Amino acid sequence: MFRKKRKVQGDETILSLARIVGDDYILYRKEDLIAYECDGLTLYKGMPKAVVFPKTTEEVSQIVNYLSNCNIPFIARGAGTGLSGGAIPFGGEVIISLVRMKKLLRIDYENRQAVIQPGFVNLKLTNSIAHKGYYYAPDPSSQYACTIGGNVAENAGGAHCLKYGVTTNHVLGLEVVLPNGDIVEIGEEGIADRPGYDLLGLLTGSEGTMGIVTKITVRILKNPEGKKTVLAYFDRIEDASYAVSDIISVGIVPAALEMMDKTAIEGVEAANFPVGHPKDLAALLLIEVDGITVGIEDEINEIVEVCRRRNVREVKVAKDEAERAKWWANRKTGFGAMGAISPDYLVQDGVIPRTKLPEVLAKINDISKKSGLRIANIFHAGDGNLHPLILFDAKKEGETERALAAGSECLRACAESGGSITGEHGVGIEKKEEMRFIFTDDEIEAQTNIRSVFNPHNLLNPGKIFPSPSRCAEIKQEIITNREPVIN
Repeated sequence: MFRKKRKVQGDETILSLARIVGDDYILYRKEDLIAYECDGLTLYKGMPKAVVFPKTTEEVSQIVNYLSNCNIPFIARGAGTGLSGGAIPFGGEVIISLVRMKKLLRIDYENRQAVIQPGFVNLKLTNSIAHKGYYYAPDPSSQYACTIGGNVAENAGGAHCLKYGVTTNHVLGLEVVLPNGDIVEIGEEGIADRPGYDLLGLLTGSEGTMGIVTKITVRILKNPEGKKTVLAYFDRIEDASYAVSDIISVGIVPAALEMMDKTAIEGVEAANFPVGHPKDLAALLLIEVDGITVGIEDEINEIVEVCRRRNVREVKVAKDEAERAKWWANRKTGFGAMGAISPDYLVQDGVIPRTKLPEVLAKINDISKKSGLRIANIFHAGDGNLHPLILFDAKKEGETERALAAGSECLRACAESGGSITGEHGVGIEKKEEMRFIFTDDEIEAQTNIRSVFNPHNLLNPGKIFPSPSRCAEIKQEIITNREPVIN
């Protein structure tokens, strides 16, 4: 990654940053910066001025203090797996990469807590404590690569968030470098709930616009005593959709309740982890229950019966851990599997009331027909978190624009059903204008005012989350900050 034992050459900014992190831990040549022009959303790209790799909180603080004083915008970045463009520069920002801050600092099994640095990989935490019978619950599909610092920024979820919640439900404390370089502690190790403002909840999911997280205290959980997984095949997507609500309505809250439609199934079966799903399926459900062993069998029987009442073609229970793992590998790699059936694809992320699944999926099908583009659906059906994947070919004139328009229409359908434009991928660049689908101008202004308390000059990850303001709003911002915004 780095050019070892070299002498940095560049302008005063480059030289000053190199003095903080060392010559070997700064990138500033164009050929090195290309890898940082986008994150998991590749439709937008921008070139940073430099990328620095601090090792400690103190180095992060020094970098931020210097850049803030020089009025230079900056962005914190983890593994770059984000799907909404939250870590993409517009051009000229300094990226502060936290990948060197990757230590597991402390584990407290008695209080069920772990303290990690932001560059620590999500799945590595579970792997580090599994021998003691513990795990970390948030499990986004990219958990083998994504960092927990990035998870905090996006409030990441995953397949098991139906029962166990998203990242904010597992964060107990944060160390944060504010946009002026100050270091603050939010929350307290060993104390899960404190009186006063919920600053942890405010920072988690703020997409790196209020501060840079440099240490995280998270909740770890004891492995459930028992676990069983069900796979159900349906000939009609409506039957699968109704089965989702029926399962919840009988009083069962599965650990996970996932759905894939016909196009999604085609993709996963053409990729690296096929399991032999029938090619003519309309939809499948992957359902997992866990908890005390006594009672799990009753829940499984109830789920099987619900599926049968909804005209299931076939329903089966994983016979062992190997089969269960195979089914989950097939599902977890679903996004990437779309590359097996399409040159390009755009991942969307909306939320709806689960009772509206049949209605909204029908609308997405109409959007697919209108756009002339196939849309695959892979999603967390239990909590109504949809992931339409718009399949297109960027080499064909106009298809990228049609894909973006189709994605926006999918989000509009979610909003009109009483849902939201994002569940776990964040807003970033991608969905800024769609914020108007769910918020009024006054509500957006209230949120930007909160951001300004932490980030008054809009130097930290500028241009993200919020739609382009009207000119009067820009003038108001200039009056508040007494300086020109670097990026709108």
